[in-house]
Amino acid sequence: MQSPSSEFDAILFDVGGVLLTNGWDHIERATVYAHFNLGLDDVAAIEARHPKPYDLLERDQITFEEYLGEVVFFAPRPFTPEEFLNAVKPQSKKLPDSALGILGQVAASGNWVVGVLNNESRTLHEYRMIHFGLGRHLDLQLSSCYLGLRKPEPAIYKRALDILGCKAHQVVFIDDRATNTAAAAAEGMHAIQFQGEAQLRDTLQHLGIL
Repeated sequence: MQSPSSEFDAILFDVGGVLLTNGWDHIERATVYAHFNLGLDDVAAIEARHPKPYDLLERDQITFEEYLGEVVFFAPRPFTPEEFLNAVKPQSKKLPDSALGILGQVAASGNWVVGVLNNESRTLHEYRMIHFGLGRHLDLQLSSCYLGLRKPEPAIYKRALDILGCKAHQVVFIDDRATNTAAAAAEGMHAIQFQGEAQLRDTLQHLGIL
């Protein structure tokens, strides 16, 4: 049996694209628009309004209800904000070829501090943590909605390191987006771009983590 790597103290996972599907990305939005039979003009208007409030939403500067008020309910709708949000939540699913099994294995070893470093609204982050039981594997949750910062901003990685109390080279960070792993690597973290369960398992075995 390989002894645990002493090179690293903490392992941080992204959530959307690594453990689960994204919470409210373009695919999820398109599915919900179709569910409510929104026309092309409505969708175009909603998408044009989406970026700035969504940035504020993931920083927890506005609530999901306030986001919907600005982005969707700027015009009368034949459905309510509650109905809309109830259609958003089920879009979160276990990702095919997910790293959930690896997360559980790493956490069960007790050899490293295990956490998430993700961009997500408070509403969806907390729903996903509870609904999929992710919280039981985690020592800490470094979500944008708690930190007020978003990947790939350098400040979010620096804040994560401050909270962990680790040097950057002692932290493994796993994310599916190259922009996010590049930003983490620029801060000195050992960044891994997730490309499937087998690839990640092989990489972590090579590092002496699995």
